[in-house]
Amino acid sequence: MTQASISATSGGDAHFDVIVLGAGAAGMICAATAGQRGRRVLLIDHATRLAEKIRISGGGRCNFTNLRVGPENYLSRNPHFVRSALSRYTPGDFIELVQHHGVRFHEREWGQLFCDDSAQQIIDLLRAECEDGGVEWAMPATVHEIGHAPEAAPARFQVDTDRGRFHAPSLVIATGGLAVPKIGATAFGYRIAGQFGLPVVPPLPALVPLTLSPETLERLAPLAGISLEVEAHCAGPVFREAALVTHRGLSGPAILQVSSYWQAQTYVQGERQPLSLNLLPGCDAQAWLLSNAQARSLLPNLLAERLPRRFAQAWCELHGWTKPMNQYRHTELRTIADRLANWQLNPSGTQGHAKAEVTLGGVDTHALSSRTMEARGVPGLYFVGEVMDVTGHLGGYNFQWAWSSGVACGRAA
Repeated sequence: MTQASISATSGGDAHFDVIVLGAGAAGMICAATAGQRGRRVLLIDHATRLAEKIRISGGGRCNFTNLRVGPENYLSRNPHFVRSALSRYTPGDFIELVQHHGVRFHEREWGQLFCDDSAQQIIDLLRAECEDGGVEWAMPATVHEIGHAPEAAPARFQVDTDRGRFHAPSLVIATGGLAVPKIGATAFGYRIAGQFGLPVVPPLPALVPLTLSPETLERLAPLAGISLEVEAHCAGPVFREAALVTHRGLSGPAILQVSSYWQAQTYVQGERQPLSLNLLPGCDAQAWLLSNAQARSLLPNLLAERLPRRFAQAWCELHGWTKPMNQYRHTELRTIADRLANWQLNPSGTQGHAKAEVTLGGVDTHALSSRTMEARGVPGLYFVGEVMDVTGHLGGYNFQWAWSSGVACGRAA
């Protein structure tokens, strides 16, 4: 399917069974699921290009799910919320859909699944599923106002747009979070939640590069581009993946993963715990250093056997440890080993929503049904995908949440 093939509904005062706001991953699979149940569905989106976030994901190949999905792969102020939807629409279910559409894919490390060819194939798959469900489109369309008349059950929601006025008893908000504003991310979904009195966990950038203090950057910034494998953690699980030094701080998969947990500490009173990096994963740093205690080589040169040479030199200079090995006492070597295994950093911040993969926080899921995604106090109003306070790990988990939450809603709306 090409972008030009989308026909937009316009004019009039049309009635539907379900109106979905947001034609991203969650919105499209929700619309398709509802449509294939026989519901008359309208999908509205403000963008001129369909599902841009899917198109750019995974380096253009879309990491569309993960074989190892579980509730432990998600952050939320309501951690058990994800269980129902994830159990009822699994990675295997979406894989069947991918295979049905003839999309070839492959597995990378940690169970991540990517398209062999292009993320556009996932967009085309979702468009085809929407067509099978008879979904109608209003795109691009600007939403001016959402009206609510609870007593008017057949058409309790009214959506006024520049394409016309539309009515439906069910309204689904699938407008995403604040990540990557250059492709159209806005706070629209949070404003709708506020309009209906639903609480919103303050949104923060997640899966995002971290910035460091000027004094730390002074030593590390010249190393920008150097990557090394680490074990990283911060008030959460340990991630063994690559870390990347940047001109502003740290990035790479390991850092993106722990950034969500570092950010989540904002929601809890008290000081944030620092980031902890084990620079020699799989190595007993103390035993290794002590076994080389009589060596004449400089400590940075010894560390360069296991770390990138320039990084080893800069790290040692940062701590003032540049002497030959045989000039350190054993107690000093134990201290150095502890620092190598548990290098603690206090980030100065993040690179913000512009560089974030997803958004932490969102519509408080305590106010939603975990089975249907419906707002408990507003019959017919649903939220799916990233707009909710559910944030997955890096590696296909956020797409799986889009599929699982979207299908759960599509089966109910």
